[in-house]
Amino acid sequence: MHRARAWHAVTGVVAIAALVLQLVLVMQGGRVLDETDQPGLGVRLARFVAYFTVQSNVLVALTSVHLARDPARDGPAWRAVRLAAVVGISVTGVVHFVLLRPLLDLEGADYAADKLLHMAVPVLAVAGWAVFGPRPRIDLRSVRLALCWPLAWLAVTLVVGGASGWYPYPFLDHREDEGVAGVVASSAGITVFFLLLVWLAGLYDRRAKVAP
Repeated sequence: MHRARAWHAVTGVVAIAALVLQLVLVMQGGRVLDETDQPGLGVRLARFVAYFTVQSNVLVALTSVHLARDPARDGPAWRAVRLAAVVGISVTGVVHFVLLRPLLDLEGADYAADKLLHMAVPVLAVAGWAVFGPRPRIDLRSVRLALCWPLAWLAVTLVVGGASGWYPYPFLDHREDEGVAGVVASSAGITVFFLLLVWLAGLYDRRAKVAP
């Protein structure tokens, strides 16, 4: 189990380092996507927390730190949080690569934070889950609870965006070229993709070797 502890510890450290780096950059006025009009510090911090990327990395950091201490950890709430972390960070990596990466032109520390949050952490988290588990851990209850977070995030994001005019991702902004139909299509597509990943995770969880 020492290899599992080491992998989870590295994953946790990388996730925490990425989050801290991005937080420092946000506080200093660094770029998030392509904001040219920098709001006040309080608004920047609120927007930092609002990103699905940040929330999924926080879940990975929390679960990885706990798994570094106990690679066989279990419990009803734990199962849901672990599933949400693994699937959420997978969605973060894929959506960034497909939809957001072409929009970004980052340099220096901003580039490093972007790659850590969207590439390094997803790879470490998913690989660690696939190899070291813990499993079996996915049941119907954990699936239902895990889905509450992304659905709540989407609902809150759209409501707050409609009221404030700010959206964390351009594909959720109805003022873009595709309009409301584009937002509906993007939201539905990502939701279906999330559900597909949950199903695949459950399938792997049932068929793969028990770990640890």
